[in-house]
Amino acid sequence: LKLILPKLLLLVLPNLPPNIMAVLSRVVAILAAAVVVRAAEPTCDAKTGKCQGAGQPHGGLLVDTYVSDDKARKALLASADATLELSQRQACDVSLLVNGGFSPLTGFMTSADYNSVVENMRLSSGELFGLPVILDVPDLSLKGKKVKLTYDGKDLAVMEVTDAWKPDKVKEAKASYGTTSTEHPSVTELFSDLGKYYIGGKVQGITKGFEAVWGTGFRTPSEVRATLPEGKQVVAFQNRNPVHKAHFELLVTAKNDVENSIVLVHPTCGPTQPGDIDGKARIQTYEVMQTEPEYKKWAGDGFRWAYLPYSMKMAGPREAIQHMIIRKNFGATHFIIGRDMAGTKSTLTSEDFYGAFEAQEMGKKHSAELDVKVVDYPNMVYVGEKDGNERGYMSDKDAKAKGLKINKLSGTEFRKRLRSGDEIPEWFAFPKVVKVLRDGGDKIFL
Repeated sequence: LKLILPKLLLLVLPNLPPNIMAVLSRVVAILAAAVVVRAAEPTCDAKTGKCQGAGQPHGGLLVDTYVSDDKARKALLASADATLELSQRQACDVSLLVNGGFSPLTGFMTSADYNSVVENMRLSSGELFGLPVILDVPDLSLKGKKVKLTYDGKDLAVMEVTDAWKPDKVKEAKASYGTTSTEHPSVTELFSDLGKYYIGGKVQGITKGFEAVWGTGFRTPSEVRATLPEGKQVVAFQNRNPVHKAHFELLVTAKNDVENSIVLVHPTCGPTQPGDIDGKARIQTYEVMQTEPEYKKWAGDGFRWAYLPYSMKMAGPREAIQHMIIRKNFGATHFIIGRDMAGTKSTLTSEDFYGAFEAQEMGKKHSAELDVKVVDYPNMVYVGEKDGNERGYMSDKDAKAKGLKINKLSGTEFRKRLRSGDEIPEWFAFPKVVKVLRDGGDKIFL
């Protein structure tokens, strides 16, 4: 536009004085540049809800299947001819489906979408999707029915079951987790705990939002988007553990490195793997951490928090894509992928199932298609507060290059000290976080 429009002016108005032509050409060039910039910004159609540009939901439309009309909602509940009480994992999936976390999905995958995602990591309509989103059942009796989905005494949704099938779980395990070994905790769950059959179909919401089911601080995609400052880039961070000082350093560094940005700290607080800290205890650590003077000093108004009802699969590279899609739906333009994201170890040998940087590589491979930039850093290590290093941290690569002594505290040693009451250095963890974990004792570990 900047090149063509001035030439068109010359053709249309050939007799203008050169000085006037120069001014007009400059004005046109500025206007054309503004048009180009505007085209890159996220815009949404008021009638359809479809969006374009950075920050748009996956597939262009933020799904919301909640039935807002009271009369229609009561009629929908009355139309259900079966009831299914959900597990915590299944209930997390329903909440994300109803409120748009899994956009563009409007319900549990049918066999066509399931098979396409397993084989090609794409929905049958072509959109990228990391892992299957399925509802497992013990038999085929619910096919063709409207099923009321309940959890913990609440009516979550009504599902119209349009498909039911027996999946090839060995194929699913190999494709999704990269292994069929039951030493992988999620493969064990897939083979031993999940139902023999899957059902698919649209899910219509009965309970609005996340907080009514999961508690304070759990926010839907639309609620999170409403808190994001206009014109800011959004760097999302997924975690399933308490945030210690090295994690915090990573977040502050990302905020400073990504121009004109805020950080969305978005912990998953649903089911995870054995040995992890339970969701309620983790939420406590996040809440007290935000009252620490050091947190307030460095985070300022540059962080946003929201808890996510999501069940971790520990699927490494494929789960990294799932997390990118979810955060895209929450408004993220950037996504932090750390070392060994969503990884797990053999329950027998303790060997890693995935390479340390496989998740990063997978994220970068699909970054352009998702329009979400991957933010990756080396490990952050503590070297001491000197030479202007106010927080005492730097990347392990820089520390080694400068020959600096790296202070270390392993996860095993950290847990040992938690139990024994031995000192945990403040450079490693926030004191109030340590207190929550110590007060919780062994019962907070899954």
